[in-house]
Amino acid sequence: MNAASLPNPPQTLPLLLARAPDAATAIVSPAGALIYGQLAQASARVAAGLRRLGVAPGDRVAIWLPNVDAWLAVFFACARIGAIAVAVNTRFRSSELADILGRSRAKVLVFWPAFKQIDFAGILGDCAPADLAHLAAVVAYGSDAAAGDGGTLLGRPVVTYAALADHAPLEDVAATGESGCALFTTSGTSSRPKFVLHDQRTLATHACNVVRAWNLSADSVTLLVPPLCGVFGLATTLATLAGGGRLIMSPVWDAHSDGAAIVRHGVTHLYTSDTALAQLLQLPQAPAFARSLQHVGYAAFSPGEADIVARAEAMGVRVAGLYGSSELQALLAAQDSAAPVAERSLGGGYFVSPAAHVRVRDPESGRLAAPGETGELEFRAPHSVMRGYFENPEATAKAFTDDGYFRSGDLGYARPDGSFVYLARMDDTLRLGGYLVSPAEIEAVVQECDGVAECQVVGITMKGELRPIACVIARASPAPGEAAPDEAAIIGHAAHRLARHKVPVRVLMMDAFPVTSSANGTKIQKARLRELALAELEPGRA
Repeated sequence: MNAASLPNPPQTLPLLLARAPDAATAIVSPAGALIYGQLAQASARVAAGLRRLGVAPGDRVAIWLPNVDAWLAVFFACARIGAIAVAVNTRFRSSELADILGRSRAKVLVFWPAFKQIDFAGILGDCAPADLAHLAAVVAYGSDAAAGDGGTLLGRPVVTYAALADHAPLEDVAATGESGCALFTTSGTSSRPKFVLHDQRTLATHACNVVRAWNLSADSVTLLVPPLCGVFGLATTLATLAGGGRLIMSPVWDAHSDGAAIVRHGVTHLYTSDTALAQLLQLPQAPAFARSLQHVGYAAFSPGEADIVARAEAMGVRVAGLYGSSELQALLAAQDSAAPVAERSLGGGYFVSPAAHVRVRDPESGRLAAPGETGELEFRAPHSVMRGYFENPEATAKAFTDDGYFRSGDLGYARPDGSFVYLARMDDTLRLGGYLVSPAEIEAVVQECDGVAECQVVGITMKGELRPIACVIARASPAPGEAAPDEAAIIGHAAHRLARHKVPVRVLMMDAFPVTSSANGTKIQKARLRELALAELEPGRA
């Protein structure tokens, strides 16, 4: 199977899984290899088990698992039934878990009770009873789960995953392309996370578009780094399976193990964060990656990895910036792998779908901007956009324009050839001297200075005018002869390199930046960072 063989994307996820030969290897993990036929059979058996637990079309099944075969078996089982898989990050604890189970009204929870020696059952037990009101059963995965089979947890019956899968396969598929199938939480850095709902046709079609655009095939080998509980991990997985390729995955991210896997399995496709990629490039075997890697994309989450594309290039690995979101799916676009390093270092790029389109709107005047002009990115992406925010019609309506474009909340600009560049979140964008400015532009200049490991820029009003403040983390191990960060030197360097309105008026030294973790990566909490900066500049005001 190759990109050219996918002119008509399947309408449901079980049909997508059925396109590859049964005997072809689908997954390679520490548990062993799983062929496509086995994955399909496992999902059909789990579907029968979920049916036995009362799961019906439209019901929600929460998957609180790391990257293991069972995650995908349960996911495709839900798709077969027409149920909705609720992706839950294994980093979440009782507050986040209770919120997700309560608002989604999940009927079944699948979890690994002692994954990484963490008491997940205890975490579940800390949830308020009201948030578990709709939870009818608990499925325990892993060898440590056997003792709980047939027992109860919080008054709910406990079934082991092995018992759940020990049923005759459910052959009929109740779902259609319009059936909702996946709920993802937004990052929720400033408010309670929303639930993004995707349907089967959209997930399947987007996966096939990625196959065509990035040349995945039966010969492709993809290393899965992001967790399946986020759109980054799931989009990578579905694209690999849509192309009939092999997915290499592990329940725990470890750079050394994954680096060895790239060489051992001849990994051809890799999509990950800049921080994970940086760890891989530091390995002794990193120069060997270029022998097999064909397409590598990264999402920029860490300000300390601004030169990641250049570092990879020095090792013969061509890396390109990606763009995506929970609402539009990951892998929506990527920069051209043949472009110069500077261009490939940008977010955004060229759409995987020929039906996608971007336009840019000035946030103040509301007018549509010309190519090259900065504003909010709006997308028409019928093959990848969400159905809406789950049971939140007000938020859904607010997210779309009257003519159907998704308001991304991202700052960027369009190029004349139909591609685009992502600059920053609109909430992070600063209006300095009457101009919209991406903090990343200032941060990149500050990071050129001696001793600076990372920089984040926030805006604080001083004497009635918004001014940029640079928050800096010093390099832990300075290079020989490198000076420590110096406020005056940094401001002077910025004044030499930037327009006056972009020059930081203060530089604040910090030990760490406040962050929030999501399934798609770790993001810096700019609002909290601004509060910390304000507290240091004006004690007692923040």
